[in-house]
Amino acid sequence: MALRTIPIRRAGNRQNLFMGGDRELVMLAGLLAFALIFQAQEVRATVFGLLLWFGALFACRRMAKVDPRLRFVYLRHRRYAPYYPARSTPFRINTSSQGRQYK
Repeated sequence: MALRTIPIRRAGNRQNLFMGGDRELVMLAGLLAFALIFQAQEVRATVFGLLLWFGALFACRRMAKVDPRLRFVYLRHRRYAPYYPARSTPFRINTSSQGRQYK
């Protein structure tokens, strides 16, 4: 008897992207650019806000192209950073007292 196969449809397995980037990061960048433009109401702030928006959108799209869940990978990396063990190179020469410490 053959195993039953169940197809996994792409529509149910896609990441939640907005405008090609991570949904929350794109919306946060848009909110920051919008707030900057309408709070300052100057030409320089408008130009800077638009540059901020398009730069963040470009960065979010590049991140999503590499890995759609890259934001979560980065947040997990930041959370585990204190627990990373110390590593030394294989070329380190330990003194005799360091060698006795682990026997």
